[in-house]
Amino acid sequence: MAARRALKAVLVDLSGTLHIEDAAVPGAQEALKRLRGASVIIRFVTNTTKESKQDLLERLRKLEFDISENEIFTSLTAARSLLEQKQVRPMLLVDDRALSDFKGIQTSDPNAVVIGLAPEQFHYQILNQAFRLLLDGAPLIAIHKARYYKRKDGLALGPGPFVTALEYATDTKATVVGKPEKTFFLEALRGTGCEPEEAVMIGDDCRDDVGGAQDVGMLGILVKTGKYRASDEEKINPPPYLTCESFPHAVDHILQHLL
Repeated sequence: MAARRALKAVLVDLSGTLHIEDAAVPGAQEALKRLRGASVIIRFVTNTTKESKQDLLERLRKLEFDISENEIFTSLTAARSLLEQKQVRPMLLVDDRALSDFKGIQTSDPNAVVIGLAPEQFHYQILNQAFRLLLDGAPLIAIHKARYYKRKDGLALGPGPFVTALEYATDTKATVVGKPEKTFFLEALRGTGCEPEEAVMIGDDCRDDVGGAQDVGMLGILVKTGKYRASDEEKINPPPYLTCESFPHAVDHILQHLL
């Protein structure tokens, strides 16, 4: 790993870190204001596929977070970019609210399968249609492979188990575009002028947020909100740079010890 440099950028996960559905993590708005007072670039990086970037931005603004659209980098953005590079016609297994992020992408007569978090589409008939496309040679693209995520009513299955089922059934391997893939973090930093060794990532997912970020050379801070469960920090090696109670505590540490 490259030598640590002065901190220039902070990457922040959204769901589970700043908010859980339509409720903000206590103190998160004020903590973000304090972080903005420091001389760092802030990017919000998310695997959410339940809604478009514009809908996500509106949700965050209703929760009184001061965030602009160009600060958000989503796995939907990364997936669209890959589809354009491959010039394929996807069968889109994504939530209806996320479809606007794929506007202009040709989807008739599909020759690729794209999977996000789409509970309404995870039933036998549609998954079997995807299965047959994959058997005919269509590539499988996973927007991410999260095992589960946090809702107000508790933990819920993510898209990962369904991606894995299709991989198993067709003896293929999905191309994953979201966290924890290295390319996702590097793309999120592109345009900031910052190297990974000059950045820190804050998130509630030990593997996808913290482990993925640390694999490219960033520091990783794990927060105990959202999907966090006791001893999650033991699931990756090296362990998180820091595990703390919540986003405000992570900001406190950054302001006191990393700047």
